[in-house]
Amino acid sequence: MDCPEAYGLALLQGVTEFLPISSSAHLILLPKLLGWPDQGLAFDVAVHVGTLLAVILYFRDDLSVIVRDWCRSLSQRRLNPNAVLGWGVLIGTVPVGLAGLLLKDWIETVLRSPLVIAGATVVFGLLLGVAEYRGDRGARSLEQLTWVDALVVGLFQTLALIPGTSRSGITITGGLFLAFDRVSAARFSFLLSIPVILLAGGVKAWDLLRASAAVDWNLLFLAVMVSALAAYGCIGWFLGLLQRIGMMPFVLYRLVLGGLLFYLFWPSTT
Repeated sequence: MDCPEAYGLALLQGVTEFLPISSSAHLILLPKLLGWPDQGLAFDVAVHVGTLLAVILYFRDDLSVIVRDWCRSLSQRRLNPNAVLGWGVLIGTVPVGLAGLLLKDWIETVLRSPLVIAGATVVFGLLLGVAEYRGDRGARSLEQLTWVDALVVGLFQTLALIPGTSRSGITITGGLFLAFDRVSAARFSFLLSIPVILLAGGVKAWDLLRASAAVDWNLLFLAVMVSALAAYGCIGWFLGLLQRIGMMPFVLYRLVLGGLLFYLFWPSTT
């Protein structure tokens, strides 16, 4: 992989990681359209590190308060909304962590089909549209989050193990169905991404260490920086955009993207 390819894929990963449009669909589409080779495991680890840095830096103030109050809840046995949110992030991570460990081999083989990705892009895009329509007047905020809410969104998050679903898209969908307002649903989705990206990146890093492959560290550093900067900018842009236009443009985009993937990868009968 050369620098232009690395730059393009890292930029794409950073932009699509936190938008409800499926990063996996884009990462299969761009190399297909441009004839690029597979980016490799080391590159996947690098862009995950970049997006993790971005979300931690963006929510650094929130995270410091959440971690502080969560730790106090352990010692003082008292809960406030920030402590509940901290517990909610942990509870919401358990289902996808267990499912990922149990289904890892099946996910990486059977579900990696471009047609599966295309189908998930369309189906879960439509589900996001339904959630947006039903939850358009959602008035709940993160201060009203309960542990049951966190578990429900966590169960939605397990669907993101299907490539093409979009982790942010499906968790925001869950939040909207629970009548959270758009920004609250998105913020909880982004906070949930921190342990999930840590888990996914850790698994990929372990696979990379066992593979003992040659690593181009300069290229990986570029990938980390580009994906981090793109993801950081995208988070702020997306949260601001939600207040003005909602989810429907992303739903329509997913339908077009899924249709394009079906067109490119549907088996020919001739």
